Amino acid sequence: MKDTVNDLVRSTVISICMSMLIFCFVGVVYDISDGGNFALTNYGFTKMIVGCIIVGLGFGIPTIVYQKDSLPMPVKVIVQMGIGCAIYTAVAFAVGWIGGAGTIGKGILIACIQLAVAFVIWFIFFKHYKKEAELMNKRIQEMKK
Repeated sequence: MKDTVNDLVRSTVISICMSMLIFCFVGVVYDISDGGNFALTNYGFTKMIVGCIIVGLGFGIPTIVYQKDSLPMPVKVIVQMGIGCAIYTAVAFAVGWIGGAGTIGKGILIACIQLAVAFVIWFIFFKHYKKEAELMNKRIQEMKK
């Protein structure tokens, strides 16, 4: 149980950090593309930071599903990414990452890009942990000899 809680906390902290990192990177891109006129009013920055934390929690907490060995991997992915993407979409509309003064087409494009980024990040972590498991299995096989 203690390992599960430690894994959950670790995954959640990593998810929040990734969310903040992406927020900062995208903020810099918007600032540069707007010629230094990127301004946030009415606590916009604070709302977005809280949104980043909520998105991090939305992607981090559901990683506990990977501890359940009886579930097939596709179900685990659907649960974690489904919850994370649903929370992300709700937060994105609430804090103004999607919607607002832009066109519907631009909002859909931004949403698609952001969801694609979520799946790319998931895939990178998947490959990392798969490689780690293969190395561990190889070491276990070597120890049996």
